[in-house]
Amino acid sequence: MREILTLAFARAVSVEFIGTLIFVFIGLGSALKWPSALPSILQISLAFGLAIGTMVQAFGHISGAHINPAVSIAFFVGNQISFLRTLFYVVAQLVGAIAGAGILYGVTPANTRGNLAINALNNNTTPGQALVVEILLTFQLAICIFASTDNRRSGGVGSPALSIGLSVALGHLVGIYFTGCSMNPARSFGPAVVMRRFSPAHWVFWVGPILGACLAALLYFYVLVPYCMSIARIANVERAETLPEPPARPKRGENPSSS
Repeated sequence: MREILTLAFARAVSVEFIGTLIFVFIGLGSALKWPSALPSILQISLAFGLAIGTMVQAFGHISGAHINPAVSIAFFVGNQISFLRTLFYVVAQLVGAIAGAGILYGVTPANTRGNLAINALNNNTTPGQALVVEILLTFQLAICIFASTDNRRSGGVGSPALSIGLSVALGHLVGIYFTGCSMNPARSFGPAVVMRRFSPAHWVFWVGPILGACLAALLYFYVLVPYCMSIARIANVERAETLPEPPARPKRGENPSSS
């Protein structure tokens, strides 16, 4: 409870809302069917990837820039964040997605809105097939997030924002053909709420990403690179590392004020 009563926590929740709003606005906006030029798969993939990469670069140091309920839940499963932080993040992300989709709906001409790029099963894909696709695509995204932001790694890790952005773009290059590519329940939920259109297979865009991200967390944090300390102990160690060193005690016989 002490965690959620801090200004830092309020900032973190706020940027999860803002980041998801911008991500959904840009991502869905890239998929609108303008009469002058229909969007390409590459355009949509790059827009989603660049949007998430930009949000990670901008807000990663404040909240971790999850921008995705599946990622927040996976971090909780991996024992990296608390239950209350997970809950507040997920709510902020869902509300941000609705706000982003609502703003896009309001500024887009009626003849271009279409279905606001709602996720749906495409090309005769069955719900079972779509579920497997969403699990795999979100799994690779979550593994990339965990590995690229792991502060235990040494050496040249590269840019986490770029890595995560490319992972999102990669998922869209494949997933758009199957489901429109969700990998993010908030991205699917926002436009569905604004358009008041929930397909019978909407559950796929929740179960698939959450299951894929949680499987990645179990594999990464408990098998591949397990933590040897509890979260509380890690927090204490990090706090001790940031505290200033105490002044050296004078040796016996020295005058403390002589220096």
